[in-house]
Amino acid sequence: MKKLLSFILAFCLVPAALAVGGPYEEGTHYEVIAEQGTAKPEVKEYFSFYCPHCFAFDPYVKSLEKSLPQGTVLKKYHVDFMGQAKQEIQTGLTQAMILAKAKGKGDEVSKAIFEHIHVKHQPFASAADIRAVVVGAGIDEAIYDKEINNFVVKSQTKLMQKSQADASKTKVLDSVPTFIVNGRYKIINKALDNANTEQDFKALVQHLLAKP
Repeated sequence: MKKLLSFILAFCLVPAALAVGGPYEEGTHYEVIAEQGTAKPEVKEYFSFYCPHCFAFDPYVKSLEKSLPQGTVLKKYHVDFMGQAKQEIQTGLTQAMILAKAKGKGDEVSKAIFEHIHVKHQPFASAADIRAVVVGAGIDEAIYDKEINNFVVKSQTKLMQKSQADASKTKVLDSVPTFIVNGRYKIINKALDNANTEQDFKALVQHLLAKP
């Protein structure tokens, strides 16, 4: 009797197991956007702090980063085309994110910015507002003032803006969040399993990382 019950339970669990982890199909779960991939494995996310879907997805992205194979890099590119704020404010948030990551406070600052917008429902009306939130999240005031406009931060900001412009021009980037694996595969977000989004997302990324 116990063996029969075990068999029935295992059979019932099969559909749930298959729901997450594939099979994944081109055109349904992902698009091929380039003939060749990047030289090294990577996952790139285009996102905006002003995007509620990006805010909801952020815990999944953090979980994904911890599970990526050794040598695989997660690249987060903040966009500046959202209509909720002036472009200079969005660029200021990009710079703040870059500086925070360089100082080992990337997660803390990103969380503080997301919560400022989506939990506290407070605007960023000026550069001073950005500074206050970033300092409050753990970046030293003197370091922020000295380095927020330094060469490295500005160079990386321009790199993100160029990548955004190129991806937008080719229609690869038309909404956020957008996830691209190895420069070749774009995830179709709406195809992710609503009941197991995090697990399905991570499984699909792993699948695409393994593809040639």
